[in-house]
Amino acid sequence: MSSPATAAPPPTDLKRIVAASLIGTTIEWYDFFLYGSAAALVFNKLFFPGSDPLVGTLLSLLTYAVGFAARPIGALVFGHYGDRLGRKKLLVLSLLMMGGATFAIGLLPTHATVGTAAPVLLTVLRLVQGFALGGEWGGAVLLVSEHGDARRRGFWASWPQTGAPAGQLLATGVLSALTALLSDAAFTSWGWRVPFLLSGVLVLVGLWVRLSVDESPVFKAALARAETRRAEGSAVEKLPLVAVLKYHWRDVLIAMGARMAENISYYVITAFVLVYATSHTGLSQQIALNAVLIASALHFAVIPAWGALSDRIGRRPVYLLGAVGVAVWAFPFFALVDSSRFGPLLLAVSVGLVFHGAMYAPQAAFFAEMFATRMRYSGASIGAQFASVAAGAPAPLIATALLADYDSPTPIALYVIAAALLTLLAVGVARETRNRDLDAVDGTAVDGTAVDGTATAGAVRKTGAAEGGASPALPS
Repeated sequence: MSSPATAAPPPTDLKRIVAASLIGTTIEWYDFFLYGSAAALVFNKLFFPGSDPLVGTLLSLLTYAVGFAARPIGALVFGHYGDRLGRKKLLVLSLLMMGGATFAIGLLPTHATVGTAAPVLLTVLRLVQGFALGGEWGGAVLLVSEHGDARRRGFWASWPQTGAPAGQLLATGVLSALTALLSDAAFTSWGWRVPFLLSGVLVLVGLWVRLSVDESPVFKAALARAETRRAEGSAVEKLPLVAVLKYHWRDVLIAMGARMAENISYYVITAFVLVYATSHTGLSQQIALNAVLIASALHFAVIPAWGALSDRIGRRPVYLLGAVGVAVWAFPFFALVDSSRFGPLLLAVSVGLVFHGAMYAPQAAFFAEMFATRMRYSGASIGAQFASVAAGAPAPLIATALLADYDSPTPIALYVIAAALLTLLAVGVARETRNRDLDAVDGTAVDGTAVDGTATAGAVRKTGAAEGGASPALPS
């Protein structure tokens, strides 16, 4: 059984909620990945001319990494207000910010026109992108997780995760089509702007869908309880960040460790491979983009399957399988890319993304189930986005620098394996959360402080475990 707040909504409502989250995350990731692909392919020529080609690529990827630096700030801000005001409002704001910044990049003058002001403006807009994305992920996965019931939460919550490969698919597809239709000179001159300007249209579609859904019932129930306690004068609500660090610090560390292999492997497989395949193996941009394009479609398909499997056997076993997979695949991945042929390149990227999906699919439900409702947006976002600074942000930079220094993929493969070992350790010590009732993750500690972030003056109370058998996430 599920509590009233966590009972599954009618199928039509749930599908609309999933669609709203999926469309929004697809647009946000389209914007984010579009920048990454453009940084690897053309930004080195447009914004950092005059440098050695590999140095120019490094500088271009540095602006790409800057977006990750803003993501933790976005996680803190969006998490705070998302736990106070609700998930829906903040998701609308994040979509507007991301789409606006991407559209503005499409209008930017290049270095040839305004000199050093061009990379400065590019970096500022990249910061806005990162700030918005830092708040998008947590809200999108929570909106779905908190609407569905525990029995299929892994499956339904994995759909917003497919926004990443869908965005990658869309961004790579648009770039691939343009590079096929336009000459190199035309693409470098004006063609690269087209996919950025298209973001404005996508945002309008996303807003139309996202504004049609209701707020999470779990959040509304928790908010009502908190307001009742405040009205009775028995509670003083704490800042979500303070509550998270006091009661869920262990879960934050687990989430950060869990993201290491997932985040690093993804950007090596999809972003760095564009640099490696074109500069080290002599493959054309078109061939590299096509391989990522087809593999992203497979990635999109396997994520819901992995999510459904996590509902059957648990979040941890599926996640651990993915971490082992990317570690084992690291050396074969580069061996296949080094063949300088499309077929092996496609196999390398496809298998890598299948293993990545085994980590990415259960991640949404896994992280949501770790935290109490009134600090869930903050906790999940902080754990996910702070890790991205150490993982995804420097991954293409580190991989490119290792390639420049050693002229070999071996150090890069060892880098991916080291990340996988960190993830295996983090997930290995985590508790299984599969049967947890999100409404029941709202207990009270022995010191009389409610785990939902309010300090109570009354008697000690503990919310019962979900009928599925899991205990609520009380302070560690």
